[in-house]
Amino acid sequence: MGPATPRPEAPLTTITTPFDPGDPGFLADPYPTFAALRSAAPVHEHPGLGMPVAVSHAACSAVLRGRDLGRIWADAEPAADFPAFNLLHRNSLLEREGEPHDRLRTLVAGAFNRGHTARLEPWVRGLADRLVADLAEQVHTDGSADLMTGVAATLPVEVIAELLGVPEPARSALRGWSNTIVTMYEPSPARVRRAAAERAAAEFVDALRGLAAHRRRHPGPDLVSDLLAAEIDADELVGTAALLLMAGHEATVNVIGNGVLALLRHPAQWRRLVADPGLDAAAVEELIRYDAPLQLFERTAVVDTAVAGHQVPAGTKIAALLGAAARDPQVFADPDDLDVGRAPNPHLGFGAGVHYCLGAPLARLEVAATLDALRRRLPDVRLAAEPPRRPDFVMRGLRELRLATA
Repeated sequence: MGPATPRPEAPLTTITTPFDPGDPGFLADPYPTFAALRSAAPVHEHPGLGMPVAVSHAACSAVLRGRDLGRIWADAEPAADFPAFNLLHRNSLLEREGEPHDRLRTLVAGAFNRGHTARLEPWVRGLADRLVADLAEQVHTDGSADLMTGVAATLPVEVIAELLGVPEPARSALRGWSNTIVTMYEPSPARVRRAAAERAAAEFVDALRGLAAHRRRHPGPDLVSDLLAAEIDADELVGTAALLLMAGHEATVNVIGNGVLALLRHPAQWRRLVADPGLDAAAVEELIRYDAPLQLFERTAVVDTAVAGHQVPAGTKIAALLGAAARDPQVFADPDDLDVGRAPNPHLGFGAGVHYCLGAPLARLEVAATLDALRRRLPDVRLAAEPPRRPDFVMRGLRELRLATA
């Protein structure tokens, strides 16, 4: 079934408080709120976030693709309190535009495309199978087990560590560093969370600099060695590694958690996936669309511009609400339905334009490997309890997802 017949965009409006990103009710299910916003206008001012938010698929795509909009990094302030956090982001591919972005992306893409996803695929599938096997054993022994700690939070960080060639003890610390640093992306993080994020960033910088020094003397089959061979700048290497960790780890954790929860709340779709492994690729895309792990992505106007008729003066920010774009009935037929065979599926979960995610093939592999292992090891899986959600809006995910069998 194709998408609904397009209708003209509604006239622009300003809603004083479109939503409260800290409201537990909104966090539990933001999609009805997004639908109401889309029906009123494609872009809304949001005084609480301090920027307008795009909510239609077309407007969000324009935010992501528009060359009049960029990622203009502004240091966390006071800058003297955040030297490591700011170093990671000043040197990140995601926070650059124009020639500096193109040069760094060419270096990173060249290194990433040297067969790393293909190299890691057997290892990733083997690890996913072992983790799910342990989970299944715990389910059968104890009656239930937590997918988030047992699989979702473990697999992506191990994959990033293997990709980069990070040894112990830094490997075990990666997950904590990532979880702590990304709290800075939430609206108005508390002072204690900001301080913790800087400490985590400093520890990550030290670990990666030590790894880079070792790989200069002892190159390996890892991405860090390939980046060094491409003569990447030392700070850019650290910034690239941080981006891979935080984007690759956090997003994949939440795709697995949100996605498995969606499947278990739609048992007919889970049974369909169990019966037909050929649906895995389409199912991965649908899980990313249905409950987006990254809900908001900011860009800044580099010149006076407009998005869907909404004026965005130079130097001001605008956000794409990716979760809202993913349920737009102008693009997706029956957008509130989960359909593991949905095609086409032009979701924006990996971004668009010049900032499209370089790690998308690896993330898709991790989710597909997890689904395959669950299908084989726990085909009759069910929810053991209502899962608690993390109190975060930008990075949408679960604290726990306890599974049992029928």
